Amino acid sequence: MREDDSQAMTEPNAETAPKGQVPFIQTILQILWNLGLISVGSVLCALAVNGILVPKQFLSGGFTGLALLIHYLSPALPIGGIYFVLNIPLYALGWRYVGRRFFLYSVAGMVIFSAAVQFIRFPLPVYDQFLSALLAGIIVGVGGGIVLRSYGSAGGTDILSVMLMKLFSIRLGTTILAFNGLILIFSALLFSLEQALYTLVYMYISSQMVNLVVTGLSQRKAVYIVSAAWEEISRRIIHDISRGVTIMEGHGGFTGERQPVLYTVITFRDLARLKAMIRSVDPDAFVVVSDTLEVMGQRIGNQPHW
Repeated sequence: MREDDSQAMTEPNAETAPKGQVPFIQTILQILWNLGLISVGSVLCALAVNGILVPKQFLSGGFTGLALLIHYLSPALPIGGIYFVLNIPLYALGWRYVGRRFFLYSVAGMVIFSAAVQFIRFPLPVYDQFLSALLAGIIVGVGGGIVLRSYGSAGGTDILSVMLMKLFSIRLGTTILAFNGLILIFSALLFSLEQALYTLVYMYISSQMVNLVVTGLSQRKAVYIVSAAWEEISRRIIHDISRGVTIMEGHGGFTGERQPVLYTVITFRDLARLKAMIRSVDPDAFVVVSDTLEVMGQRIGNQPHW
C-alpha cells in the first residue's frame, strides 16, 4: 500500500468520514475562523487605542469612547474593564433583535477586545497630531471591519449598528459616525475644541474604512444598457459573465421607437469586464452604472450574514 493511500484512509473527508463527522469538523473550522477574525480585528483596534488614542488624549466612538472618557477622568480604572462593564446591558438587545449566533460571537468578541485593550500596549512612533488621527482611523476602521466580517462583533455600537442595518438598512459606518457626535460634544466640553476636531478626523476615517472593509469589494453595481445590439449583449451577459438580465420595454422620448432596456446587477469585480464586452459589441451603447446599498438574492445578493 502506498503512503498516500494510507493517509487517505486515515484522514477524514467528505467521502470516507462517518456520517455526521464532516459537518462537525466544518462547524469547528467555522468557529475557529470567526474567532480568528474577531481576534485579529480586536488586536488591531487595541493597538490603535493604546498606541495612539491614549497617548494623544483622543477619544473614540461608541462604548470605547465612553471607556476612554471615564479612564481619562479616573486613570485608576482600566479601559478594558470599563468597556466590559458598559457592554453588559446592550447584549440583551443583541440577543433579541439580531440573533443568538451573533450574540454568542459578540460575547466572545467583547471578552477578546477587553483583554486586548488591557494587555496590548505598544506605542506607535507617530508624533504629528493630524497624522496620528489618520493612522488611528485607518487601523481601527480596518480592525472593526475585520471583526464585522465575522459572525459577531466586538460589542459596543457594533451591536447597535448591526441592528439598525437589519431593521432599517442604515450602513454600518453611517450609524457609528452619527452616534459618535455625542462623544465629540463631551470631548469639546471636557478637553478642547482642537482635540474634538482631531477625534472627528479619526472617527470619519474609521467609519469609511469600516464601510470599505465590510462592503467594499462585495458592493454590487446596477447597470442599465440601451443598445440596438441588446440581444447579443444580453446573451453574452448570461453566458460569458454568468449574470441574469431583465429586459424592460422602453420607448425613445424623441423618436418614439421601441427600444428594449437591459437591466443587470453585477459585482464590482465584473464591472470592467462587462464594459469591455459592451464596447466590443456596440461602441455606441448607452450605459448607466449606479451603486447599490443592498441586494437580496441567492446568487448575487450581498446582504450581511449576521
